[in-house]
Parts: sequence; structure tokens; C-alpha cells
Amino acid sequence: MTTPRVAAIHDLSGFGRCSLTVAIPVLSAMGIQCCPLPTAFLSTHTGGFEGFTFLDMTDEMPRAAAHWKSLDLRFQAVYSGFLGSERQIGIVENFIREFRGADTLVVVDPVMGDHGAVYQTYTPAMCAGMAQLARQADVITPNLTEAALLLGIPYEELPAGQDGCRAIVERLSLDGRRSVVLTGASTAPDLTGAMCFDARSGRVQAVQTHRVDREFHGTGDVFASVLTGALVHGRSLADAAGEAAEFIRACAERTAAQDLPMREGVDFEPLLGLLTGVPR
Repeated sequence: MTTPRVAAIHDLSGFGRCSLTVAIPVLSAMGIQCCPLPTAFLSTHTGGFEGFTFLDMTDEMPRAAAHWKSLDLRFQAVYSGFLGSERQIGIVENFIREFRGADTLVVVDPVMGDHGAVYQTYTPAMCAGMAQLARQADVITPNLTEAALLLGIPYEELPAGQDGCRAIVERLSLDGRRSVVLTGASTAPDLTGAMCFDARSGRVQAVQTHRVDREFHGTGDVFASVLTGALVHGRSLADAAGEAAEFIRACAERTAAQDLPMREGVDFEPLLGLLTGVPR
């Protein structure tokens, strides 16, 4: 069988495990060729660091896409995340139109903020544009902050609890037309994971694992990358989310035991073998 190929449209942060420095090794470990299309280069990610550099790659993105098109490249999935400018939203929308085949999976991780706050490089126009881009997706993977932004409601007004999470994913599904994986959803104090709406079955299902009582940057990127890889390999939405949640738990346990700073992300590299051992 030909190795599956995923176009990963994310930023590249030189330090602080996130975005492409997560997506490339995770997808590669899962037996998938990851083709990166960087949206920006940053010296570090924007959480917990000051004075980071930011190189906007907006002008280069359509040139790279045009070259890929001239090579007649085909992708089993298009997977987008952090965007570096408002113009990039239209560029990614056009990329999806150009490269989407009958069996191409489109995963949009609508990276905009966390803990009720919008990331400092995102403007209101970018948040509105991200909501528009997410309408092109087969699967979206927002956290609670991003869910509020996509729904256009204040973070404080999100419905609470397990029933609230069910209501959120149903509202985000565009009347059942797209799948939703709401990350950071918890059904009990000692559990965490995701609430999933599967557009194929119309079912809502909670996927939970043991909560590690620490927070780390970049876990959403690890989760979405594992989820994308598992979906490319034909897993159901709930099974893919479960594989991602368990990998995050293992990484968080390892990282917490080392007492690494939150901003360095999870120490996932030594655990990539957990992803390679699954039959494909």
C-alpha cells in the first residue's frame, strides 16, 4: 500500500513542543508522510514566552501550494492549525478547494485561544475568519475557548457539565454536517478527554482518560495530530479520539514526573513507539 500523505498547515515554533514540531514526528511515527506548509516561523510558541520572533509566511504559502499542484500531489488529509495572518485564512480555504479529492479528509484545529483568552497574535477579524474556514472541515477539534469563539458567545456563557458539552458539539456540528471533537471535556473531576459528535453516525460520545493534575502547552496539537493520523488509518471518530487521549495521558504522566516547565510542552518523543506499535 502507498504511504498515506497529509498536508499539515501549521506554524513552526523552534522551541516549545507544538504545531509542526509535534505534527511531523507524530504523523511520521503513525506511518504517514507529513508534508508541512508553514504559516509562520516563531523562535518559540506564544504561551509563557516573551520576546519571541515571528516571521509571517503568508506570501510563500500560495507559491508552495502552486508548486505542489504542478506536481499533481494528492493528499489523504489536509490538517490545519495555527494561522499567522488574516490573509492566510483565504489561502487555506483555496488550498482545501484545490487539493480536496473525493476521499480527502479535512481536519481544522481552530487554534485561537485557551482558558477563556484569545492568543495575542489573533485579531477579531482572524477569529471570524477561522470560524468561516472551519465550515470547510470534515472534523474540527476546538477546546472550550475556541468553541465559544466559533459559536459567537462569551466563554462564561458556555453550558456546563457533561450535558453542556453534548450541547456544544451538537451546536458546532452545523446540523450534523461535520464531526466535532471538543477537547478538554470532562465527565468527572478525575477524568479528562473529549466529547465527540460523529457526523457519520449522528452519535455523541464522551472519550475519557485519567486526568494528570498538571497543564502543558501544546497538548492540543499532540491530540489533533494523533487524531488525524488515526482517522487517516480508518479509525472511527471515537476510537481515534480515544487513542489521542491515551497518548496525551502517557505523555503528561512522563512530563509531570520530570517536573518540566509548562511552556516546554509534553515530553512525547520517547513515547512515539506507542504510536508505531498499532497495526495499520
